[in-house]
Amino acid sequence: MQLGGRFSVGQAPASLPQALREQIADIEATLGANEVTALCWTLTWLEGRPVVELDDGPVLRG
Repeated sequence: MQLGGRFSVGQAPASLPQALREQIADIEATLGANEVTALCWTLTWLEGRPVVELDDGPVLRG
C-alpha cells in the first residue's frame, strides 16, 4: 500500500517516475510568483500508479 500526501511546488517526491516529475516541472515553470507560494500538489495512488493534482486543477497521471 502506498500513501499519498501533499507537496509544495518545487518539491516533487523522488518516488515519482522521472517522466511525471518532468511534467510537473513543466507546469510549475508556467506559474507566477504568487502561485508558487500559494499552490500545492496532491498525490494519490490509484492501482499502484501516481496521480497528482495541482490545487487549481491540472491533473497528471503516471
